[in-house]
Amino acid sequence: MSKPLVVSIPHELGRAEARRRIDEGLVRLTSQIGAVGEIQQSWEGDLLRFSLQAIGQTVSGTIDVRDSEARLEVHLPGIFAMIAGKVKSRLRDEGQILLGGPKRS
Repeated sequence: MSKPLVVSIPHELGRAEARRRIDEGLVRLTSQIGAVGEIQQSWEGDLLRFSLQAIGQTVSGTIDVRDSEARLEVHLPGIFAMIAGKVKSRLRDEGQILLGGPKRS
């Protein structure tokens, strides 16, 4: 298995609001993926465990919601690990939009 992809997304929302926004984002993602895949998710305190199954591949990971950041750790299967850099950049950008944090270059 490849090394996990880790993205830290700063925010100024507090844990409760960050969790609420992450939940909303997952609802939108689930509706977008609907016909081609399935998302499983469960919260354990402020830690969200998730897995996404699509096109015969499974992506899994966690989102650890902290006071001033959300730490996303994603395990990509081999086919997606080849484009990990692009995936990481997209996750960071989308996460910053979702949580309203400053955009990093």
